[in-house]
Amino acid sequence: MKKNNGEWTAIIRPKTGWFDIDLREIWHYKDLIFMFLKRNFNSAYKQTVLGPLWFLINPLLSSSMYTLVFGQIAKISTDGVPQFLFYLCSHAAWGYFSTCLSSTASTFTGNAYLFGKVYFPRLVSPITSVIYGLLSFFIQLLLLAAAIVIFALRGEPVYPNIHMLLLPVLILQMALLGMGCGIIISSVTTKYRDLTILIGFGLQLWMYGTPVVYPISQVKNIAPGFEQLIWLNPVAPIINNFRYAVLGCGEMNYTYWGISWIVTVFVLFVGVLIFSRFEKTFMDTV
Repeated sequence: MKKNNGEWTAIIRPKTGWFDIDLREIWHYKDLIFMFLKRNFNSAYKQTVLGPLWFLINPLLSSSMYTLVFGQIAKISTDGVPQFLFYLCSHAAWGYFSTCLSSTASTFTGNAYLFGKVYFPRLVSPITSVIYGLLSFFIQLLLLAAAIVIFALRGEPVYPNIHMLLLPVLILQMALLGMGCGIIISSVTTKYRDLTILIGFGLQLWMYGTPVVYPISQVKNIAPGFEQLIWLNPVAPIINNFRYAVLGCGEMNYTYWGISWIVTVFVLFVGVLIFSRFEKTFMDTV
């Protein structure tokens, strides 16, 4: 584009490097992120009977089922806290991470029709998915807070503590790790579509390899040799520390949390690197 005096106002160049990400450009498209958020919300709950109430129904039903199966039938310990609160807290944390991963994993294939028509920074799409997941997560946190108050008034052993100040850091890490894993999968599935079938199955297995429906103390008692392996799962310290901060069960493990942060930053960096490379040619393969 040129001004009247002949000077260029915009120059479009091909992206050729491995890391061609302009963060300022993404910020300039913040209005588009808001539009995508509105679109996602409308498409998710359009022509539904209960609408946004599913934000509450889903965790309540899931936590009740976990309480019945793992708490009452399997008799899995919850470190002394009420079983329903234990599973409600775990479901909220794991649910946000898995939502970030699964939604960003379909970035290319789910938005191919849009990417082929108009230009905008492609990272806007996974960022939108992560922010949209926060809406459901915050509603679940409000539900969890209400449940904690009710159980505390009944005299149940619930001990929220000063570590709740770390919740924003834990939530940020869930988002970054989920988005990093998701965009790696999204980039790979542009060529290998059958990998999308494994996402749900893989998340299911990952959940059971993470202390979501059981505390880490159970691993110590039943299978001591696997305790270190569980801790090396980057999501395990996040879930464990989140639960400790909110309910006071278990212990705060800073060592493995630090390792988890290293893995998170590495995965995000590699994810953005691969994403930047694949976005240049994905319309030829999608």
